[in-house]
Amino acid sequence: MEILAFGVTADEKPLLERAFAGTHEVRCLEVFLEEDTAPIAAGYEIVSSSVNADLSGRVLRMLAAGGTKMITQRSTGFNNIDLDEARRLGMTVSRVSYYSPYSVAEFAWALAMAVNRRLVRATTRTRDFDFRLNGLMGRDFHGRTVGVLGTGKIGAAFTRIAHGFGMRLLGWDVVQNPACLELGMTYVDKDELLASSDLISLHVPLLDSTRHLIDTAALRRMRDDAILVNSSRGGLIDTEALVDELRAGRFEGVGLDVYEAEAGVFFTDKSLETVEDDTLARLVTFPHVIVTSHQAYYTTDAVGQIIDTTVANVADYLAGRRSENTLVPPE
Repeated sequence: MEILAFGVTADEKPLLERAFAGTHEVRCLEVFLEEDTAPIAAGYEIVSSSVNADLSGRVLRMLAAGGTKMITQRSTGFNNIDLDEARRLGMTVSRVSYYSPYSVAEFAWALAMAVNRRLVRATTRTRDFDFRLNGLMGRDFHGRTVGVLGTGKIGAAFTRIAHGFGMRLLGWDVVQNPACLELGMTYVDKDELLASSDLISLHVPLLDSTRHLIDTAALRRMRDDAILVNSSRGGLIDTEALVDELRAGRFEGVGLDVYEAEAGVFFTDKSLETVEDDTLARLVTFPHVIVTSHQAYYTTDAVGQIIDTTVANVADYLAGRRSENTLVPPE
């Protein structure tokens, strides 16, 4: 059987081809799965999508009309998939429920360190042979307070690193993680965490209840010199509200690997085009803000695990099995 994979990067393609070798052929496309590209999938029973795919009801109906019966998404998040419509159409849908939490946790710390120590500004200067230190002063994380919103696998990995820095640990979650408690984390309500933390990092899923978790009110509870990092989902932050606070001169720095309107922008080259998103255009102009293109998961370890799970999801579908990765089981 030939499987069609959308949104495949150049780094990912040989890994996918190697993983399916000997069992199935895989056709890899760089384009993302959305309304305009869905017709390409006509005749393919199994389709693999990337995190920024549009799997709304309309796209699912187009895929089903073309003969697609199974979608395996190469990501953990699935807020982009209309699961109810998939059930109605009788389509099987799977995801990757787990991959290396260290990839995202370590990248969140890379953002925090880069913002704190002004690394982007420093390297830009030295490339111009400007070796002055003015404006590059950071601060020690040791002894300061970190607030971790979401203490699941990734949040716990982030917390272990914070513990290594010698930081005071505050957490917020619906369930307290024993591993974080053993490290000395104190669980508090969200308002107290925001008001007390020097560094705040987001590690919660995007749900209706967490959309714009960091809104105007939340931002104004934060310290003026706080650092905010988001490597989870863009919709957790009200970006327009964040820009308003940044324009008011608030926050020591912000590191974002995700953006709430990233679909159709991230993972693509827009360098020769006019930027139509005024909020994003304004966001990247602040000297103490770093925006990266949803790359926190992008390590050989994590991507390898994602691909291995995708192969297993296909095997489960063909055998009529369901697993922890199954969102909509086969009929």
